Amino acid sequence: MKVFIRIAEILLGIIFLGAGLNGYVMLLGFDAFAPTSPAAMEFLGDGYLLAIEKGVEIIAGFLLLIRRFVPLALVVLASIVINILAFHIFVDSEILPLAILVTLLEGVLAWFYRESFKGLLESKPNVH
Repeated sequence: MKVFIRIAEILLGIIFLGAGLNGYVMLLGFDAFAPTSPAAMEFLGDGYLLAIEKGVEIIAGFLLLIRRFVPLALVVLASIVINILAFHIFVDSEILPLAILVTLLEGVLAWFYRESFKGLLESKPNVH
């Protein structure tokens, strides 16, 4: 099971590190080195929103690859993953299989690390 989880971490890390770097390459005016959704790039534009999202993807992808702060990386990526899935369901279904894969990997890892998230779900957390 631990091998499967490590593979999921590596896959998700590579996907987000690659997508983040790909976004910065495009932001700098070069051609993308990986497939990307033209509709998504049009939506994000070429300004600060693209830079912020791709920066988060790079950092979270790197954290997954080096296996540090994995629960934090998963929490940060959760909203991005949901938006990727919704965008590819409702706007541009060309890369939908990749969006589904990313969602499944995020879900499996969130389930595996579920003990780390219990404190986030406390209605009245203890103040130390």
